[in-house]
Amino acid sequence: MVVPTMETSVQEKADAAIPVTTISPPEGNTTFLDGTTWCVALAGVSQIDLQNALDWACGLGKADCGAIQEGGQCYEPETLVSHASYAFNNYYQLNGNSEIACNFGGTATLTKNNPSYGKCLYAAPGSVDSAAPPLSKYKSSFLWWKIVGVLLLLYKGS
Repeated sequence: MVVPTMETSVQEKADAAIPVTTISPPEGNTTFLDGTTWCVALAGVSQIDLQNALDWACGLGKADCGAIQEGGQCYEPETLVSHASYAFNNYYQLNGNSEIACNFGGTATLTKNNPSYGKCLYAAPGSVDSAAPPLSKYKSSFLWWKIVGVLLLLYKGS
């Protein structure tokens, strides 16, 4: 049995107070070897987190969310998961299919299954044009910290 000493406790507290500053994002394209990927919302995540991520994607993220507005081809089913999935995928495709572009604070995941249905067609690689260069063209550490900062602001605001 290990008995903690005063020295061990002090060391643990000192280590806990040091912020981690060497986090690096995953890099590269995560398109699976055998095909296209789409970014969709995770079922079962916090509704508040999902709504915040959707708001960011359609706002500051500049995803094209017209299709999930009332009357749009992807409005039905009118669920948060469905609308978030469409917006997340649009953002992901606009930003070069980079793994970091499909995170949304842990509310999204990649899939090889095309989520399109009926008249609602989800974008695939090369099917959307962006005025901005893909995320992969930016220096990853700078971009990573900007994304972390935005997500922290969204989290604190909820």
